[in-house]
Amino acid sequence: MSAIKHVPDETFESHVLESEKPVLVDFWAEWCAPCRVLGPILEQIHEEHDEIEIVKINIDENPAITRSYGITSIPTMKLYKGGEVEKTIIGAMSKTHLEQEMGSFLRKANKNGI
Repeated sequence: MSAIKHVPDETFESHVLESEKPVLVDFWAEWCAPCRVLGPILEQIHEEHDEIEIVKINIDENPAITRSYGITSIPTMKLYKGGEVEKTIIGAMSKTHLEQEMGSFLRKANKNGI
């Protein structure tokens, strides 16, 4: 499986706003302990769900996008669909809770009707 892409300010529009799939953007920083906890959880979701893209934006390296979306605490995740923010999720949480927060953007992992 491929790793989650790290998107800079310069390609945010093409990777996120112009994406045909919904995109979860994780605004994070290396020094942020809750961000580091959330990282492996996002990797698991990325591997299990191909109906959504997940990208990371380092707030220290990409101040323009961080400022333009009013990111004031991290981790903050924004779900984009059709170039618009559909949902904002703030804070680290369990995989189950995050998948619940993402709701209709994810297909259920169990498609056996059980």
